[in-house]
Amino acid sequence: MIIKQVRLSQQAKDQLARLKGKTGIKNWNILCRWALIYSLAEKTVPTDIPIVNDSNLEMSWFTFGGDYYEIYEALIKSWCINMGLPTDDDTVSKYFRLNLERGISYLCGTGFIKSIEDLINLAVREQV
Repeated sequence: MIIKQVRLSQQAKDQLARLKGKTGIKNWNILCRWALIYSLAEKTVPTDIPIVNDSNLEMSWFTFGGDYYEIYEALIKSWCINMGLPTDDDTVSKYFRLNLERGISYLCGTGFIKSIEDLINLAVREQV
């Protein structure tokens, strides 16, 4: 387990709240999974900025990943390897947080996510 608790910045929480309203997805962890995968697909390293975990939005790693938490950990480690980064727990945890925050920002900033269908179309379009 790379991290015990996932805690987001207030900005990320506010962005997720807007996404919840637009998509109808009620669970924070589901939107966070979408955001993480969207960011990992970028194939670039997020800017290494300090993340202030100043919101009250917190979930366990097991809540974040659900039945597939091990797959999310493997995806992050694989991403680190592909980016030429170490895979020690501190590095993997750091880039998990950076990718999560970046992904939330990207999904909220796209302007075209207005429904759950837009999320699905994003995933399908990226595969083509």
